[in-house]
Amino acid sequence: MRHYEVVFLVHPDQSENVPAMMERYRSMIEGADGKVHREEDWGRRQLAHAINKIHKAHYLMVNIECSQAALDELVGAFRFNDAVLRYLVIKRDKAITEVSLMAQAQEEERARDEAAAIAQAERAKIASERAPEAEAAPEAEAEAEAAPEAEAEAEAAPEAEAEAEA
Repeated sequence: MRHYEVVFLVHPDQSENVPAMMERYRSMIEGADGKVHREEDWGRRQLAHAINKIHKAHYLMVNIECSQAALDELVGAFRFNDAVLRYLVIKRDKAITEVSLMAQAQEEERARDEAAAIAQAERAKIASERAPEAEAAPEAEAEAEAAPEAEAEAEAAPEAEAEAEA
């Protein structure tokens, strides 16, 4: 059996049917004694140019090991499925199981987004903790400003009493 890498684009309106389509294609390959080594869903992406006036598509990639007959059956299924806009089959020398660059980039982007969300949540938490302090700060400043005036009055009071007694 030979190894292949298959990339296909699904119509964006059919994105909710992608898991069922992948399961159908996987069972088709495994039913013909083939193996699926890697399966990646790259999600909805912008097309380089419009296909049938469609500017986005759902990208999927599968690395398989199967016979020529099973591959022909898979390609026939792609051709007769209107939801599949384009497909590409590449013959490989060996099975590829490591994560692709596209999937790595998506993971990094997802991790970056999660880190940004966590940082934003922490900033909001700190801001909410500082809010009561910020409300108390003007009161403390007003007391601090009033304190020197009160001390000055207190210092002047004994002098005034001494003058009154004399």
